[in-house]
Amino acid sequence: MKSFFYFAALFFLMLSSCSKEQELIITENEEKEKVPQKVSISGYVQKGPFINGTSITINELNEEVVQTGKTFTTQINNNEGSFQLENIELVSDFVSLRADGFYFNEISGEQSNSQITLYALADLADTTANVNVNVLTHLEKPRVEYLISEGMEFSVAKLQAQQEVLSIFGYDVSDIESSEYLDITKSGKGHGILLTASVILNGYRSEAEFTELMSNISNDLREDGELNDSTLGSQLINHARFLDTSSIRQNLEQRYKELGIESEISEFQPFVSDFVENTPFEITESLIQYPEEGAYGPNLLDPNKTFYSAEKYSFAANLPKGTEVTIKLTGIGQGIWGSEISTINNWSINQFNFDTQVQYFSSINSDDSSDLWMIIMDTSTKTILVEYFEMGSEEPVMSKTITVINNWASF
Repeated sequence: MKSFFYFAALFFLMLSSCSKEQELIITENEEKEKVPQKVSISGYVQKGPFINGTSITINELNEEVVQTGKTFTTQINNNEGSFQLENIELVSDFVSLRADGFYFNEISGEQSNSQITLYALADLADTTANVNVNVLTHLEKPRVEYLISEGMEFSVAKLQAQQEVLSIFGYDVSDIESSEYLDITKSGKGHGILLTASVILNGYRSEAEFTELMSNISNDLREDGELNDSTLGSQLINHARFLDTSSIRQNLEQRYKELGIESEISEFQPFVSDFVENTPFEITESLIQYPEEGAYGPNLLDPNKTFYSAEKYSFAANLPKGTEVTIKLTGIGQGIWGSEISTINNWSINQFNFDTQVQYFSSINSDDSSDLWMIIMDTSTKTILVEYFEMGSEEPVMSKTITVINNWASF
């Protein structure tokens, strides 16, 4: 009798084990045999808006965000930056998007000279197939991929990576939409932060410089979510402090008006100002350059040179597009310096004030060099205070004191 119960129990365990194995096999097969779903994907590619001819590549990804081999392509056929791809068959909910093209530069108010590439990762189950591609989706991509490789779920990795990217610009926010929902044509906090990041990253850089900066930042963030290279942060503030937010808004509004699109550009100016005033990153250089040599010899505006003898010099500044500078000289003017009118290039010079011993030199056109032939005359040793007022600043961004050494040379 005992043997009977023993074999009965053993038989029951075998049946239970087979049932579980069959259930596991069925579950695995179901996973392997997911039915393809037809999906339509649409969205905008924005820096400013990307233009007609931009190519869009969509790759299906598995849960480890590895490409499955399914690839779909389309292109933007307008200047709004919009794209649409209808009825593509996907098994997975995860996709990557890549956009390659020219774009409207909201800072210069002109189309870019070269193409750039922007990426995005998206879960179509969460985004209902509406996916925008922008600088935030681009910066967070390597970080999302790394977090998922460490075992994190897509949605959690996406949220964490976005917050880490936003922290670069001084925002500790979790109440804005996912980056692929954000749109520079809309009003609201998240949309304004996107535009802020876009203009700070772009600055007055060439497309190649912009691409390099984006790549360096995203690679730096990849493993720990922090911007450890302080020189990259300095590059951001070096340009951000020169941004003309009113002009940027006007450029965008005019662009969309020309395209017949109603836009509600967010009030992003306070976000830019907040970054400039509160960022921990240090200013390491001026966007406006004062070379060692100008067209007429050594440059009196070279920040690193303070001792000059009585000779001929250049008074030179190289101005990227959209920038301006005013130089204030304080000292025994017209007894120490003078300029040859025929050699003045791109400077506006006001009358010397004998009471205050002050004279102002203001650049006229940006995207050019300002220079003139300045003569330091024979005199006993004197000093001249040189103050640099860039982009209409009320306080000088830097200053130096020139010591004039008595060493008259015949002209």
